[in-house]
Amino acid sequence: MSEGFEIVFLGTGTSIGVPVIGCDCPVCTSRDPKNQRTRCSLWVRTPDGHSLIVDTGPDLRVQCLREGITHLDAALFTHEHSDHLMGFDDLRRFTVGHDASLPIHGPPSCLDRLRVAFAYAFNGENRYVGYLKPEPHAVEGPFRIGDTRIVPLPVKHGKVPTIGYLFEKAATGRKALAYIPDAKTVPEPTLEALRGVDILILDALHDTPHPTHLCLEESLAIAARAGARETWFTHFSCRMDYRAVEPTLPENVGLAWDGLKRRAFPATNRDGIDPANPGESER
Repeated sequence: MSEGFEIVFLGTGTSIGVPVIGCDCPVCTSRDPKNQRTRCSLWVRTPDGHSLIVDTGPDLRVQCLREGITHLDAALFTHEHSDHLMGFDDLRRFTVGHDASLPIHGPPSCLDRLRVAFAYAFNGENRYVGYLKPEPHAVEGPFRIGDTRIVPLPVKHGKVPTIGYLFEKAATGRKALAYIPDAKTVPEPTLEALRGVDILILDALHDTPHPTHLCLEESLAIAARAGARETWFTHFSCRMDYRAVEPTLPENVGLAWDGLKRRAFPATNRDGIDPANPGESER
């Protein structure tokens, strides 16, 4: 198998998405597709062929159709906020068969919230063809899916217990991807875990301080300490205009957008250009 992890940003918006209902600001009225953001979610395809999704926001159905996702091996959850959970029922399309189930991994408090909100999926009474049949696994430490070791990354996000995820090659410990979509502060042990990661994806709500989210300045400081080959910010409000903010960022840092595709450990440069095929670009 190849070394690379394939990453697709399914959504890069904050909890109310962008455009925001009732808002007529320049970003919400922009026709620029990089300013149109569904709720935050990530699709990861591992070198050994596993298809993983991180969080299931309210826009999951549209995101899966847009990216052609037809198979999942597991769903991972960072925390229990609605914008990261409420597309959960759309996972039913990945457990169509009578005996088909889908492993779901998340903090215990998050799994508890899912059991309350989607009791019919967990009570064992609806294991029919076409119904959602989750297989819950509480994340209380590192775990493996195939050849990938996945490490929870504790962060502080208001009053809600929240984690990000670090994806590593299990055989070598090589750090491919760290994903932290919701955080206000990143504790020192988590910062240490980020060192040496190939791609870092980090919350950056907007350009001024916020009580429960990292702002742009705070995220830039964390990115500088982590020293990833690439850092991409996500989870934006409508105060983040792509065309205004992107040119101000350091060379190895960018604003993600819905549909952006990246590869950890690539044979390409940061701009997605294969040196052998310089006409191919993702940016």
